[in-house]
Amino acid sequence: MRQWGVAGVSALVIALVMGVATAIIDNPFFVRMIPTPWWAYPIWITTSVLLGLLLATYVRPRGPWLESSSSRQRRGLGAAVLAWFAIGCPTCNMLVVLAVGTSGAVTWFQPLQPVLGVLSVLLLGAALRGRLRNASACPVAIPAAAERD
Repeated sequence: MRQWGVAGVSALVIALVMGVATAIIDNPFFVRMIPTPWWAYPIWITTSVLLGLLLATYVRPRGPWLESSSSRQRRGLGAAVLAWFAIGCPTCNMLVVLAVGTSGAVTWFQPLQPVLGVLSVLLLGAALRGRLRNASACPVAIPAAAERD
């Protein structure tokens, strides 16, 4: 139950933060210069759900809350960054504009954004699959003191 709660709350918080910061959710803080494409919404929601589920795999069902990190955690973080670039406005992203300029952001980067989004979802899916596979194959021992809590 603890893991499902973390998954749900994490997914909502991630969706809210990514939605506001990329201006998929209308807000007074950020404005998109280019309208949000249709494919950004499924990438945004799928990424939020997968990240929430992935974060929940780091929470123990009982005992101490968190377990140690792994390479899959770094893969999940990389996938989250890819999703951020995928759903963000290409001309609003200063890193992209500095690297290729405004016209390059629209000409070169914008067509790559759906590919980044799909790659992000695939990496998150692989990271989650690996975490779940290892969780069932090698359950974490819970110390006797933690079982009494």
